[in-house]
Amino acid sequence: MLSRNKSRNQTQKSPQQRFLFVFGLIFFLLYFALGIMVIFWKQLPLQLTSTGRLAFGLLLIGYSFLRFIRLIQKNNRRGNEE
Repeated sequence: MLSRNKSRNQTQKSPQQRFLFVFGLIFFLLYFALGIMVIFWKQLPLQLTSTGRLAFGLLLIGYSFLRFIRLIQKNNRRGNEE
């Protein structure tokens, strides 16, 4: 009876889904931090001009947000299916 009254938002995710969600969040943060590092770290071991560093850093930050949006959409889709 109790399981019938649970809403979709209250159902627990499987350990695999939780792991993949956390793993996706970690990679979002890693790409975001790498983009910030590329932009602001002056002694970066890559030979790039300041414009190149800014462009590459913004590309990494944009990619991190793209991954985050896809992760959230996939997470919402899985939640609606259950």
